[in-house]
Amino acid sequence: MAVFALAVVGAALYTQHAWDMLPCPWCVLQRLIFLAIAAAALLGMLWPLAGAASVLALGACGVAAALWQHFVAVSSESCDLTLADRIVAATGLDGRFPEIFMAMTTCADAAVDLAGVPYELWSLAAFVLCMLGAGLAWRRRT
Repeated sequence: MAVFALAVVGAALYTQHAWDMLPCPWCVLQRLIFLAIAAAALLGMLWPLAGAASVLALGACGVAAALWQHFVAVSSESCDLTLADRIVAATGLDGRFPEIFMAMTTCADAAVDLAGVPYELWSLAAFVLCMLGAGLAWRRRT
């Protein structure tokens, strides 16, 4: 699961740098959540139930972020100073690693399709897969 979450972030960085698909604040927040899922999955190697519970909670946050981006933020003229902006700014990662965590466009401008599917729905599907994996891990341990 950790490898999958890191691969999702890698794919996002590839599309950003190779295909010029610039991230909005909600895209960046989802990257951060995927990295937290990777860390939680690694934690699950030591404490399986804690790792699975953390991935489930983080996955739910990711699903909420992707749905918010799809249904609300995409139709907003400006996504400046949204919850996503505040969370990422609070971590300081946008200043330390701008090539990964800096929002570079508005949510409306970042609304792109990948293979005919809105980009944020790909992210939503990846969060659901992480949650399914965590659910299976939880079930095996209980």
